[in-house]
Amino acid sequence: MYSLVACGPGVAAPEGRRVEETPISGAFSNAELIRNPASLRGNKAPELAPAMVFRDTLFDFGKVREGEIVECAFVFTNTGKGPLLISRARSTCGCTVPEWPEAPVPPSGTGKISARFDTEGKTGPQIKPITIMANTLQGRHVVYLQGEVLPAETQ
Repeated sequence: MYSLVACGPGVAAPEGRRVEETPISGAFSNAELIRNPASLRGNKAPELAPAMVFRDTLFDFGKVREGEIVECAFVFTNTGKGPLLISRARSTCGCTVPEWPEAPVPPSGTGKISARFDTEGKTGPQIKPITIMANTLQGRHVVYLQGEVLPAETQ
């Protein structure tokens, strides 16, 4: 038994056989959408792209004492027509750690980006961006944590 993986038309297969893609009239490759959503630009089928819409893009944690851990979640909906895949989420420093769903979010489905902000050594006003990379036409989305970290009380 052979397992074939094709990267395009005419890819070599075992024993010199050739694998040819058979175009289907009016069809669009969902695999291409997942690998490279920007390829939809100018394509006749941009309506197939996933779209990430956040309920809120700013979480204001108010005032907390230094050393506290702030936790939040940014809820989003895939308002597009293709599966939404998040490839990564990152912050500007190690004090803010985001987590995101690894599984594709189906059209009309919801998901969340969770984040933990460790306030140790961080006093004063804080604005922490979290950059999310996804297979949307936009590609990059940013959400923010903000608030003020007060100095820890000394005893």
